[in-house]
Amino acid sequence: MTKRTGGCLCGAIRYENEAEPMLIANCYCDNCRKNSGAANSYNLAMPAGSTKITGSPKTYVDETGASGKPFNRMFCPDCGTHFLSHGPAYEGIEFIKAGTLDDANGLVPTAHIWCEQKLDWITLPEGAEPIARNP
Repeated sequence: MTKRTGGCLCGAIRYENEAEPMLIANCYCDNCRKNSGAANSYNLAMPAGSTKITGSPKTYVDETGASGKPFNRMFCPDCGTHFLSHGPAYEGIEFIKAGTLDDANGLVPTAHIWCEQKLDWITLPEGAEPIARNP
């Protein structure tokens, strides 16, 4: 197992995880795009409960997700960095926002989800199979 560490921009939140990613995915849904402030959200799907967090994060419960189920988005209350999410649409899984890792080198997305909401100017890597909604 590889120990991965990360945290928020200001350092008030730190985390570690020793599990192997179940999936590495870019999500193109409207809510992830708005939450990340980017064209997609870059995520590591990890076993639920496998991330050890230090600090005192807050949770925003996103009731308007494309899945129709609530989605819990954890963030630093000081700097606003969103670093972890989970919800009933993804039983047994939590998502680390890969951009918050101390080292995300080598963690290449293997899935592209919610492509039906992808911005029209985004081109997926050659050979990538777009997934319209949840896998």
